[in-house]
Amino acid sequence: METDPKTPDGMLLTADADADTGSGASTGADVGTDEAGVWEELVTSALLGTDRRTPTGVAGFGAVPGADLPGALLDAAALHTVRRRAGLRPGPAAPPPEPAPEDPRGLLPEAARRRLDQLLAGRAAPSPAGRRGSAPDLAELLPQWLTLANRHGYKAPSASLPALLDAARARTDLRPQALRLAGPRGLWLARLNPEWRFALRGAGAGGALPDLGDPEGVRTLWDEGLFAERVALLAAVRAEDPAAGLALLASTWSAERAEDRLMFLDSLRGGLSDADEEFLEAALGDRSRNVRTTAAELLSALPASALAGRMADRAVSCVGLDRTAPSPAVTVEAPHECDTAMQRDGLVATPPAGRGERSWWLGQLVEAAPLSCWPPRFGGRGPEEIVALPVGDDWQAELHAAWCRAAVRQRDAAWSRALLGAPADPPATGPGTSSLAERAQLLSTLPPEERALWVAAFVAAHGLSEAFQLLGVCEVPWAEPLGGAVVDALDIARDAGSYPWSFSGVMGLAERCLAPEAARQLESLTARPDEAEDVSPGAGGYWSEAFQRLVSTLRLREAMRAELTGPAPDAPVTP
Repeated sequence: METDPKTPDGMLLTADADADTGSGASTGADVGTDEAGVWEELVTSALLGTDRRTPTGVAGFGAVPGADLPGALLDAAALHTVRRRAGLRPGPAAPPPEPAPEDPRGLLPEAARRRLDQLLAGRAAPSPAGRRGSAPDLAELLPQWLTLANRHGYKAPSASLPALLDAARARTDLRPQALRLAGPRGLWLARLNPEWRFALRGAGAGGALPDLGDPEGVRTLWDEGLFAERVALLAAVRAEDPAAGLALLASTWSAERAEDRLMFLDSLRGGLSDADEEFLEAALGDRSRNVRTTAAELLSALPASALAGRMADRAVSCVGLDRTAPSPAVTVEAPHECDTAMQRDGLVATPPAGRGERSWWLGQLVEAAPLSCWPPRFGGRGPEEIVALPVGDDWQAELHAAWCRAAVRQRDAAWSRALLGAPADPPATGPGTSSLAERAQLLSTLPPEERALWVAAFVAAHGLSEAFQLLGVCEVPWAEPLGGAVVDALDIARDAGSYPWSFSGVMGLAERCLAPEAARQLESLTARPDEAEDVSPGAGGYWSEAFQRLVSTLRLREAMRAELTGPAPDAPVTP
């Protein structure tokens, strides 16, 4: 009969052999060459079967030739397994890591330290029946706490670094702020744990950068640093001296990997100016399509660039006034081809599934053309007048969508206002776009105060069901009258017997974005209202619970803010 090559404890002999020769221990002479030979003989017999290969080294286990050899083999294997393991010697100790670098930033106040541990520990327990309950969601407050702590220039306590890195590993939205708080010690710690290696790749993991006034230190880090450190260094140099940052990047550009060139190029958005044009124009010939596309996008954001001029010439040849129409109107003749020159300037020739080629090419041309080219093309009309003109042959949606993208790319507030229209206008009949996502992007180009006023008027006119994406681009905490408009709209929705669960997203946003002072205004809404017969069953309880959670969250945010502005420890002791 044949046997399975297993020891009595169920382990494969071959696996045992591998395990016993792992790193950190020595074999060979330590166990003796004879012992090694016996072990190999046992493994061979187990693999081939005792009926094909009679094992040696089983004497003393009661085996009679031709009988009970499988059992004797397993007994011998068990004995030799213990003998081999007992004979192993530990390998040499690994050298200790370099000490963690110093972090000169201030220590957190004691109350803020305790709050950080609480936020990192998890979230509030779920309420019965699948509802969120009235307790604040701690995990959703962690990003805001990190932002406030970084704004005050604090560093993370050393004992909290593992939990902070674990949280950043699980949630990419936390990484920039979490790695900034972790600082150079977090980066040092990430090098010791493979699960935290993401920190070495993120731009927020730059660690301790050299003094930007030290050219030798800057050059050394740029030539020898980790990618994350180099990205952070480039951003820091660009913020102080854009020309010096560009020169630093140009010095090693040709030797960088394609994916690194893309990331470095994207970092030029900060401080982008006409001085970057020559470098970006050269990048249009890069061997990576993604790099070429990004370079073209950056150049199109420079209205005076040669690429912007080329795009303007192409765009105005496709779009203009219809001279044959009885009243002013826009006529469109989309491109019939996407030639090599257009592709070099960043146009993608192949459209995505479901898009026509000509409309795809037109959209890219108009998006990349400087918006300043359109008033002369339309007889001196301004953005509002141009956007109000009818567009022939069903090209309006495509043309206005491209103008929206151009306004966002070029950060043109005048065109954004024209494309947004009045907040009271129904979204489906707005002058520029009916897409709430595009409207949110257009709003991002306006000053924060104007943005809040526009969204407040939109909420007052249309309620909250259409406003979720628009609220997300407003500055936090929501300034008045936006905060009051949101609270009033929630109160109206509750009194109207609206389906409460459809407002859960807005409620969650309000918990993070309303000013903490709004808690006093919301107190009266926490009581359970009387439910009419025509409302959803249980709606009153849901609204009461949601407002209670909102009030408690706002109060917790106020406490967090007070804790971070409290007195910090006097002694510079490492936490």
